Amino acid sequence: MVTISKFDAADYLKTSEAIAAYLTEALATDDAAYICTALDTIARAKGMTSVAKVSAPQSNSSGGKT
Repeated sequence: MVTISKFDAADYLKTSEAIAAYLTEALATDDAAYICTALDTIARAKGMTSVAKVSAPQSNSSGGKT
């Protein structure tokens, strides 16, 4: 019996170069849905925690009070 596992591109996006190539190919399609899927895959590959750290707005030291 043959065992088939689900393919996940995120498992192969280990380097910045691989991620850049993957995103470049997705952007070349001009397909918004495919580009969104690629961005989701990249986020999973990097881990949402690291993505959140990079994209989170910086809070000020006054606790939001001005």
